[in-house]
Amino acid sequence: MCRMHKEQMPRENEAKKEEVATMIHRIDATVLFVRDLARCLTFYRDTLGLQVKNSDPDSVAFQMENQYLLLLEISAAADLIRSEANALKIEGGPRVLLAAGVEDVDAAYEELKAKGVTFLRPPTDQPWGLRTAYFADPEGNLWEINSPSDPRQRGR
Repeated sequence: MCRMHKEQMPRENEAKKEEVATMIHRIDATVLFVRDLARCLTFYRDTLGLQVKNSDPDSVAFQMENQYLLLLEISAAADLIRSEANALKIEGGPRVLLAAGVEDVDAAYEELKAKGVTFLRPPTDQPWGLRTAYFADPEGNLWEINSPSDPRQRGR
């Protein structure tokens, strides 16, 4: 391949990438299907300290900066998507992990542990540059809390 073609190829590939329209630009909300809404509300509001934005008998919404976290009772979820509640398979192992950035993983870990949260893994430095810790909510939904491994990078 001649030098001219090599130099033009990246430009052509860049142009092709720009032509492709992305249909989904962001995630606005994460919805967790739960069996015990009251218990999960208590955990997310009182243990994690999330502020309730609104609620009704079947759901609770928390606003977190650029996104909502919603707890939706499983039968209401079934009604929402026109399905039978038992057709929504939430049995078995976790199917999602929610990762949340915090100022200081070690401090958040100690604070949540003091509130009774059981961690699956304590704060650990990861090879990709984050310090992470893992826990589950009362219904087994997995959470990661993280901050940069390098303390100088925290809060940026």
